[in-house]
Amino acid sequence: GELELHPPNYPWSHNGMLSSLDHSSVRRGYQVYKQVCSACHSMEYLAFRNLIGVSHTEAEAKALAEEAEVLDGPNEDGEMFTRPGKLSDYFPKPYPNPEAARAANNGALPPDLSYIVNVKDYVFSLLTGYCDPPGGVSLREGLHYNPFFPGEAIGMAPPIYNEILEYEDGTPATMSQIAKDVCTFLRWAAEPEHDHRKRMGLKMMLIMGMLLPLIYYLKRHRWSVLKSRKIAYRPPK
Repeated sequence: GELELHPPNYPWSHNGMLSSLDHSSVRRGYQVYKQVCSACHSMEYLAFRNLIGVSHTEAEAKALAEEAEVLDGPNEDGEMFTRPGKLSDYFPKPYPNPEAARAANNGALPPDLSYIVNVKDYVFSLLTGYCDPPGGVSLREGLHYNPFFPGEAIGMAPPIYNEILEYEDGTPATMSQIAKDVCTFLRWAAEPEHDHRKRMGLKMMLIMGMLLPLIYYLKRHRWSVLKSRKIAYRPPK
């Protein structure tokens, strides 16, 4: 526990009050999730339709959905069947239930990644923080040393390394680039309305910037005159 490190604060490009997500990075991050992370981790709150207009076109998202085999049914004979995925389908789970997930991962349950990146600095540091244990530290078989993980011993093997995949847009797939892209994708997945929320905030600031001078003028030059006016009442003689 004394060797555990706290992740630093990284200068994410979307951290600014009016900064949007890098949608090219979101697209690359989905590729990382699909080719690397989805083998163990689920994203049960994200559907293929959510990718449309963010990282993929409708045709691309439809093609990605059709690659998945979805269990559906029952049919007219009362039997379950598999079919190609549709845009309305959610990302397929790598395991049918938690027990199967634990059995395939030495008793550890891989967490769902839908909201995990609300601590994106930790996720980035965890992905890039694997190293050899220091002198005097021994690990049980099947565990790996990562100073950013609580307890420093983690059951997940290093998931990424340089050139583990080839990006479609030709971006060099270094370890740090892969970690950045998948964290950006997971950041969008945790809050798909991220850009819309900031856009609405900007519009509200512009509207308030126009209303405040008008309100000040009415208060200072119109209402103050009425407020200070005195009405003298003279009873009839």
